[in-house]
Amino acid sequence: MKCPKHVEEMIHKYLDGDLHEDEGRELKKHLQSCEDCKAHYQELEKAVAFVKSISHVEAPTDFTQKVLEKLPKEKRTVSTRRWFRNHPFFSAAALFVILMTGSLFASYEESQFSVTKYDNLVVDNRTVIVPEGETVKGDITVKNGDIKIEGKVEGNVTVINGDQYLASAGQVTGEVEEINELFEWLWYEVKSTLSEVFKQ
Repeated sequence: MKCPKHVEEMIHKYLDGDLHEDEGRELKKHLQSCEDCKAHYQELEKAVAFVKSISHVEAPTDFTQKVLEKLPKEKRTVSTRRWFRNHPFFSAAALFVILMTGSLFASYEESQFSVTKYDNLVVDNRTVIVPEGETVKGDITVKNGDIKIEGKVEGNVTVINGDQYLASAGQVTGEVEEINELFEWLWYEVKSTLSEVFKQ
């Protein structure tokens, strides 16, 4: 079809019902003289008639469900990735919790001996001794070891992963806590961290 572009536009306007009366006369005159445009117009007219004839056809009520059932199943990794991409805050929080939990468990499993430093404490292998006649003013924390109190402690005593706590009544003015289970240790770490934060 080598006719001017405005002729094709007039054909589309006519089929849409938007053509003005004077444009309609011009189009009718052109179609009588141009076989290409006439054939193009007739093809478009048939297509419009066909679409109008099937517009009342409705898909069955379960059509969508049947199509979805026949689609290949999505891999679980794809749906997981999509969820993480759509929920970045939860993804970051989950990653933070995983990393923190891993570092906490790693430090719980660590078997390195440690003790709060005081000048008047005696360390014999993995046993911390408060000698008779000595007074420790402050809290003592022993990790992966034992404590034997012969003197006095003016504060709290915490033994983490220790086998023995030896002291007679009245020698510790604060609380005595033995932590040998993971959840007790985790709770102790949370309390310690919070107390450090609120001290500042």
